[in-house]
Amino acid sequence: MELLLVILVGVLYSSGIYMMLRRSMVKLLIGIILLGNGVNILIFLMSGITKGKAPIIPADQTGFMGAYADPIPQALILTAIVISFALTAFALVLLKKAYTLTGTDDLDSLNIQDLDI
Repeated sequence: MELLLVILVGVLYSSGIYMMLRRSMVKLLIGIILLGNGVNILIFLMSGITKGKAPIIPADQTGFMGAYADPIPQALILTAIVISFALTAFALVLLKKAYTLTGTDDLDSLNIQDLDI
């Protein structure tokens, strides 16, 4: 299972970097999304995959007994997902506005001095 996730992280990183090096703004955004998903899976993978119970201590015990899932990496990944969703929504609105002003999504043909803002 871990080997499959390592391969998936490598594929997401490489495809994200490849898409970020393209000239289109849409492909740039897709590359950022792929890279962000690769980072989330990497954080999940580095925390260690454990099959265990939820980290809740019963009232009659003073500590954890047995294996439990670590909640910190899961909370970090959940926060990263929410932030990346907000970043993606903002970037889509920004891309649409830039496309309506310039008529193109090519990064090399954008020139801020030609815009009537």
